[in-house]
Amino acid sequence: MIGVAVKWLSGRLHELASLGVFLAACFLAAGIGSWFTTPRIEGWYALLRKPDWTPPNWVFGPVWSVLYASMAVAAWLVWRQLGWSRELALFAGQLVLNMAWSAIFFGLRNPAAALAEILALWVMILLTAIFFWRVSSVAGWLMVPYLAWVSFAAALNFAIWRMNL
Repeated sequence: MIGVAVKWLSGRLHELASLGVFLAACFLAAGIGSWFTTPRIEGWYALLRKPDWTPPNWVFGPVWSVLYASMAVAAWLVWRQLGWSRELALFAGQLVLNMAWSAIFFGLRNPAAALAEILALWVMILLTAIFFWRVSSVAGWLMVPYLAWVSFAAALNFAIWRMNL
C-alpha cells in the first residue's frame, strides 16, 4: 500500500514539475520580450500616434501574464498526452515568433516589419490551437484567448503603423 502511494505521489510530482517547465518556458519568453519592450515604453512608444482604442500601458502586463499561464497549461496538457510532438514543435515556433515581435516592434522600432511578423505569429497560433484541439479540447480552448489578443494586437499594430507613416 505504501509503495502504491509513493508511486502515485511520484507521478504527481513529475507532472507538477513538467508543468513548471512549461510555465518557465512561457515566462522566459515573456521576460525576453519585456527586455525589448520596457526601455521603449516611456520614450519611443509614448511618442507614437496611437488610436483612441489603445489600452493603457498597465493593461498589457496582467493580460500577458494570464495568456502566458494559459498557454503553458495548454502545452502541458498536450505534453501529458503525447510527450514531445509536432504539436509542441508548433507551440515552440509560435513562442519564438511571440518574442520576435517584441524585438521587431520595440527593439528595432519597426511597426511595418512587426505587422508582417505578427501575421505569421497569428497563423502559427491558429495552427497550434487546431493541433492542440485534436489532442485536448481544453488545450485548444486555452489558446483561444491568446489568439483573440494577438488579433487585437495585430489590429493595433496596423493602426500604429498607418498613423505613423
